[in-house]
Amino acid sequence: MNIQELLNEQSILIPLQATSKEECIQSMIDGLAAAGCISDKAAYLEAVLKREETGSTGIGFGVAIPHGKSNGVSKPGVAFAKLTGPLDWKSLDDQPVRIVFMIAVPEAAAGNEHLQILIALSRKLIHEEFRESLLQVTEAQQLITILETI
Repeated sequence: MNIQELLNEQSILIPLQATSKEECIQSMIDGLAAAGCISDKAAYLEAVLKREETGSTGIGFGVAIPHGKSNGVSKPGVAFAKLTGPLDWKSLDDQPVRIVFMIAVPEAAAGNEHLQILIALSRKLIHEEFRESLLQVTEAQQLITILETI
């Protein structure tokens, strides 16, 4: 699974200024909609917030991976945000979040594709070198290069 193929310039938010988790999520949904991945922002937002209620998507190490499966998603996509300031995400390690990946998957394709994207991201995010390089990105092409090389 090549994560960079699911990214689009409109869904790469570097930097993103947000004052809350909800504001961050909404901005990322707007980016995914601009990239043509989301046809119904309200339906997708509902799916993401419902997922957040079941447990934090703040996985630790300053990273969150909010995601949702929805009929409001027209094609799979990934958004990325490098936050201007840390946000409380109720993360598993109680640390604030500075990097966010959002995964959008159509309801019909939810099972397998959703898990493949999560696994591909997780394999990269376990490496401190990868997470540190994400914190250094200043433009979309740098992010794409990092995803291709690490």
